[in-house]
Amino acid sequence: MNDKYIGLDVHQSTIVMGVTDEKGKQLMQSIVETKASTIREAINGLSGTLHVTFEEGTHAHWLYDVLRPQVASLVVCDPRRNKLLQSGNKADKVDAWKLANLLRAGLLTPVYHGEQGTRTLKELVHSYEGLVQDSTRVMNRLKALFRSRAIPCTGRKIYQVAQRKQWLDLLTDPGARMRAEHLYQQLEYLQPLRQTAKRLMLAESRKHSASKVLRQIPSLGPIRVAQILATVTTPHRFRTKRQFWAYIGLGVRTESSAQYQIIQGQVRKSGKLASTRGLNQNYNRTLKYVFKSAATRARATGPFKRSYESSLSKGIRPTMALLTLARKIAAVTLVLWKKGERFDSKKLTSQTT
Repeated sequence: MNDKYIGLDVHQSTIVMGVTDEKGKQLMQSIVETKASTIREAINGLSGTLHVTFEEGTHAHWLYDVLRPQVASLVVCDPRRNKLLQSGNKADKVDAWKLANLLRAGLLTPVYHGEQGTRTLKELVHSYEGLVQDSTRVMNRLKALFRSRAIPCTGRKIYQVAQRKQWLDLLTDPGARMRAEHLYQQLEYLQPLRQTAKRLMLAESRKHSASKVLRQIPSLGPIRVAQILATVTTPHRFRTKRQFWAYIGLGVRTESSAQYQIIQGQVRKSGKLASTRGLNQNYNRTLKYVFKSAATRARATGPFKRSYESSLSKGIRPTMALLTLARKIAAVTLVLWKKGERFDSKKLTSQTT
């Protein structure tokens, strides 16, 4: 066999490349420009079966598309789980060698990069989410300006165009008034952009067949469905609902030790229970918000309300009942997406397994 393992330490202007063989022997090292043509040239100059890895980051999507047709396997690894990379010396060349050796040993945790069909939707969702954050930030600053002067401003009347002059007249300080005017101008510019981004995102989401399936699930509106499609891409990434729960931050993390003991010369499993350490911390923030907000809405009305009330009647705390409901909605989403079935409240139990 002539396998070569290549670790890439990627930066804005340069990429440090370290190459090892299947025995871990360092074969070569080079520094190339962060440019598609030079990267392809460097990879094409190597013989044998090529296995490449680099860390998830700003260039990950672009570099994946550049290298995937050129190599036998490509792993975009999760830097948050590369604990071994932090041991010892830290430098670009050292990191490239470490990545190559971790790839050879199979010790890297991959980040999913695959389907091309949702790339446009991903960008539109990112655009919409960014504009929502920007406009929310401006609105919060505007209210903070009035509250700092003991001017009550609850509700949304403060943002209405017809009442802006009345609100500005309440500010007697010229500097504060000018600042409020600037914030209103920002809001006037951002709100139309936000609506346009929303319209384009939803139009792109409707092009995907899975959108019709997921929009039948109560509490999953068109925006949440678009975010799910853009983030997950395909449900077949997850074999079970528990894997999906872990990805969206709803998986319970447990720890255990001394699970086995020797009794009369035989290995027996001890009766120790695993200690619960809360929910997993390495998760997708967008999806956790989507399913928790969907559960908050679903507990008040619709077919999921009965499940929430059933949890409460068993003495489960409201926060845990809400978590259970979020898991149920996530499980239904995964199952229906995989099977392409319609949502049926009468089959709610079977559609979560």
